[in-house]
Amino acid sequence: MIVKKVRSWALWAGIVMVFPLNANSQESTTQCANENSAIIATTPTSDFELNTDGTAVHKPTQLMWMRCGLGQTWDSDTGECAGNMTGYTWAGALQQAESSTFAGYSDWRLPNKNELLSIFERRCWNPSANIAVFPNIPNAQFWTSSPLVADRLNAWHVSFFSGTANCFGFCKEKLHKVRLARTAAP
Repeated sequence: MIVKKVRSWALWAGIVMVFPLNANSQESTTQCANENSAIIATTPTSDFELNTDGTAVHKPTQLMWMRCGLGQTWDSDTGECAGNMTGYTWAGALQQAESSTFAGYSDWRLPNKNELLSIFERRCWNPSANIAVFPNIPNAQFWTSSPLVADRLNAWHVSFFSGTANCFGFCKEKLHKVRLARTAAP
């Protein structure tokens, strides 16, 4: 009986040791400010084409993203976003998206809830983003273009601190950050 328990524990210990090693093998492909290495990366850097103009194409969705949020500027020498992001109401975010020109493109838009969640990194927190792709991203709420169907006073936003999608409390009037996307040419 004791031998079975020891063997069972040894097998269990072997499995426990294998999972962190497999998860850690992705460390070089995802950069986090804070991470849970037991979780497999959901947005590894290899899923993105990083461009020197401050854009990144997310290959699985074929969306091109601004690597910096509105209010920040891309520094191609350092590969960083300089400055602070600006907060906008939902209507202001939609207007900014419609009038934005960046990296030679003028068809930028506010992403919908699912699109914005597609770049959320579940392995990271504080912020919940791959900082190799989206440097200097704050722990903040980011607007989506998705209104709440049941309540016209609210719209969805995604928290890049906790990784939740929320919508409550007359949120269209609150100031949240903005990251724009566009459909990449095939």
